[in-house]
Amino acid sequence: MHVTSPVRPPLVTGAKTYADVTEDICRHVEAKPTKEWWVAFIISVVVLIYGTACVFWTWWEGLGVWGLNKTVGWAWDITNFVWWVGIGHAGTLISAILLLFRQKWRTSINRAAEAMTIFAVLCAASFILMHMGRPWMAYWALPLPNAFGSLWVNFNSPLVWDVFAISTYFSVSLVFWYIGLIPDLATIRDRARNKVSRFIYGSLAMGWNGSAKTWARYEYISLILAGLATPLVLSVHTIVSMDFATSVIPGWHTTIFPPYFVAGAIFSGFAMVQNLMLITRVVYKLEDYITLEHIESMNKVITLTGSIVGVAYLTEFFIAWYSGVEYESYAFINRATGPYWWAYATMMTCNVVSPQLFWSRAIRRSVTWTFFISVIVNIGMWFERFVIIVTSLHRDYLPSSWAMFSPTMFDIGDYIFSFGFFFTLFLLFSKFLPVVNMAEVKAVLRSSSETLPKKVAGVAKGERMTSPTYNKDVQ
Repeated sequence: MHVTSPVRPPLVTGAKTYADVTEDICRHVEAKPTKEWWVAFIISVVVLIYGTACVFWTWWEGLGVWGLNKTVGWAWDITNFVWWVGIGHAGTLISAILLLFRQKWRTSINRAAEAMTIFAVLCAASFILMHMGRPWMAYWALPLPNAFGSLWVNFNSPLVWDVFAISTYFSVSLVFWYIGLIPDLATIRDRARNKVSRFIYGSLAMGWNGSAKTWARYEYISLILAGLATPLVLSVHTIVSMDFATSVIPGWHTTIFPPYFVAGAIFSGFAMVQNLMLITRVVYKLEDYITLEHIESMNKVITLTGSIVGVAYLTEFFIAWYSGVEYESYAFINRATGPYWWAYATMMTCNVVSPQLFWSRAIRRSVTWTFFISVIVNIGMWFERFVIIVTSLHRDYLPSSWAMFSPTMFDIGDYIFSFGFFFTLFLLFSKFLPVVNMAEVKAVLRSSSETLPKKVAGVAKGERMTSPTYNKDVQ
């Protein structure tokens, strides 16, 4: 009996059975690290060591080693912080919001996206510690009882709101990611061939037995965490934007920042997910699970959020003119035509022009074009934060105090540290944990595969699901 699906093309290709899913995804966890993995890991560790040396030198000498001056008091440091927080948004969006909306195309990419979220938030938190100069006093940012008299955090400051927002976001994202891992950890536990692996994965699996009651509770907690995480996607970058919006500096004091920052965060986050997943897809031979349908769906989100960001750029210029405030108008004219015009031009080209190429179906489904445009988008989003921060500060009300910002090797080195930290963690994750969610892929295999799984359908392996609209495109 043939099954027809005239609406959607399959999300799993290659005539996979349930056993195939387990073998394909567990293979890279159970096998020894490949030569390519070792090369990438060693490079990441070397970059991390160099960056760590720069960070410790920054703490040892003080923040004066950065290129800041009395006019530009924020520059690369806060730019990198906001950029990493933005990248951390796509994972929770893919996991939580798409889960609530029952979008099946999330199943093959949600695991790596969730891991990316956690690592990106840790990178963002590292810049908070760098800002402090004395990181051993970081706990002072928390509203804890202390023996220092009336020393309490300033609850009116959005910088304190950041502490609550990011720590909450990180906690929920970490729990969400770990809960989703438990069924797969149990699978690896049951397949383990030595006592050490069996003990480690068994401990992490927390006694998972695969019973109906266990699966029911797993579904309940996943929905509850998705419900908690969804408002956090909107709130975290909204609060980060208030670091600027609650000030009175021209170019920052604007109410469009919260939705504009959220759209930009999803925009850059999805681009980073594309970069990571395209590499993982090839290295671990997961082309049958991370298909062109997943790539195209994510490119559609990038096109949508990129268009929203473009509208926000134009709205900023309109409001600056409509306000009738000469300082506000000059701030935006200076962005486009002042000394940092090249940064503004880079931002507009990368964030507004490049995503529009995805209106072409051929480009949207091209792995090469997708990887290239995703890199361009992340470069553009970094420049967006740089433009917002530096060009709003370097020319203030007094021309006599106008100044230019130039990064030092420690500005750059601290940024390099975050890359080494991020990719070292991601490579360790991709080696020792399943990159694709086996349990969720199996859950959608019957409805989203180009063939019916043998054990479910009772038909021969390889019997195709005929789809008039799909077959015409791919055959």
